[in-house]
Amino acid sequence: MIYLDTHVVLWLYALKGEGLSRRACQLIEESATILISPMVLLELVYLREIDRLKVESDRIYRYLQQKIRLKVCTKPFFDVIQLALKQSWTRDPFDRIITAQAAIDHNTLVTKDMTMRQHYPKATW
Repeated sequence: MIYLDTHVVLWLYALKGEGLSRRACQLIEESATILISPMVLLELVYLREIDRLKVESDRIYRYLQQKIRLKVCTKPFFDVIQLALKQSWTRDPFDRIITAQAAIDHNTLVTKDMTMRQHYPKATW
């Protein structure tokens, strides 16, 4: 089971995976379960609202559901927030919650974000 950060989702959609590391591609191809935090969907909406994204988040999600069997994690929000409260290494609420979602069960998080990788041992690129 792996989790994808927001930019990975965008690259899979817009660039068909171009720009991802070899390790990221391998994990995506080999994982039986590929998840995102619901916070990724919110961040996609936010990016659209500030005109950094032209496509609706639902369209991106539906496309990746079909292509890579992407699913949204359904872990209880309160549990995720309890762990996110301990992620004091960043002020970014998206990064805190996305990392916490993966960290609840010590799952791999695929991200290029160096700060996330430095602070969450199971984050990889």
